[in-house]
Amino acid sequence: MIAKLLACTMLSSTFFVGSAFAQHAPGYVPPKTSWGVPDLQGFWNSTSITSLQRPAGVEKLVVTEAEGRTIVNDNPLIIITQQEAEAHGSDPNDTSILADKNADRGYNAFWIDPGTRLADVKGEIRTSWIVDPPNGRIPFKPGATRSGAQHSPANFNDPETRPLFERCIMTESMAGPVMQNAMYNSTLQVVQAPGAVVIVAEMVHHARIIPIVADAAAARHGPDVIPKWAGDSVGWYEGDTLVVETRNVHPQQPSLISKMGKVTERFSRWSDNQVLYEFVVEDPSLYTQTWRGEMALNTSKQMYEFACHEGNHAMLGILGGARELEAQGITPTVGPGIAAGLVSPSQRAKAAASN
Repeated sequence: MIAKLLACTMLSSTFFVGSAFAQHAPGYVPPKTSWGVPDLQGFWNSTSITSLQRPAGVEKLVVTEAEGRTIVNDNPLIIITQQEAEAHGSDPNDTSILADKNADRGYNAFWIDPGTRLADVKGEIRTSWIVDPPNGRIPFKPGATRSGAQHSPANFNDPETRPLFERCIMTESMAGPVMQNAMYNSTLQVVQAPGAVVIVAEMVHHARIIPIVADAAAARHGPDVIPKWAGDSVGWYEGDTLVVETRNVHPQQPSLISKMGKVTERFSRWSDNQVLYEFVVEDPSLYTQTWRGEMALNTSKQMYEFACHEGNHAMLGILGGARELEAQGITPTVGPGIAAGLVSPSQRAKAAASN
C-alpha cells in the first residue's frame, strides 16, 4: 500500500512538472498577503478566442501572430460580429444581412464579448487551454456519459429539466471545475482570508468558497452524500502557488468529472497583470488518460452586478412553445446552433481556389 501511495504521489507530481519551474515570469517576485501567502486578490478576466479545446484543423498549441489571426477570423463569433458591423446603420428589422437566416442567433453581437485575440499564456499565443493530450482535445472514452445529462437544451419536459444557466442557477463553464471563459462576462474576483479563498464568477454571480488547510495531507472533503455546485473544493499553499483539489460535483451540473473523478488546480502570479491557472483532470471512468491545461487570467476592471431573468420571464415562452408544437404533433427540438450556415474566410478561400 505504501508503495502504491508513493507511486501515485510521484505520478501526480509529474503532471505539473512542465510548469513547476515557470510559475512566474523571469525575475518577477510575486506579492504576498499580510499573513505571508501568495496574493492572488483582485479582478481577473479570461476573455479570449482561445477555448478549452483546440479548433478543428489546428494542430499546434503555440502559433505566430499571423497564424493566430487566421484562427480568430474563422471563429463563428467573430464572423457574426463582422457581419453585423458591415450592416451598421441599416434597418434593424432587415434580416437579409444574415445570409443564413439563423434564428438561433438569439440576440445581436452588441451583447457578446468573446474577445478579438487568442490568449497570451506565459508570453505564448495559445490555441487551446488544454496542453496535454498534444492534440488539445478532451480524451473522452467511447460512450462515456457526463453528469447533468438530464438538464439539456433538448429536454422540454418541465422547468427542472432545462439547463441550469437558463434557470439562472449557475454557470458551469465559469465556475468550474474546470473554470473556463465564456461568450461574455468572463470576469472572476478572488478574495483571500487566512482560512478561505472565494472565487466569484461574474456570470450568474456564483461564489465558490474554498477552505484553506495547512497542506495536502490535511485536505479533507465533505461527505459524498452532500454534492455541491462547482464541487467540493479544499485548498492549500505550496510556495508561491495556491493548490485546490475538487471532487463531488453536484450530479445535476454538467461537469468534466464524475463522482469518482477529481480536478487539481494551481493558481500562481505570473506577473502583476496575469495569474497562471493550471488544471489536471483525473477520471478513469470518463477519459482514456489524465489531461491537463493552462489558462491566463488577466487583470480586469471591477465586475458589474449580474442579474439573470431568463428563469423568471423566458420559461413560460420556452415551455409554452414546446406544448404548442406537441399539440401540432411536432416534437420540440433545439435549433441548428449559433454557427449554423456560417462560412469562414478560410472556407471561402478554399472554395475559390478549387474553382
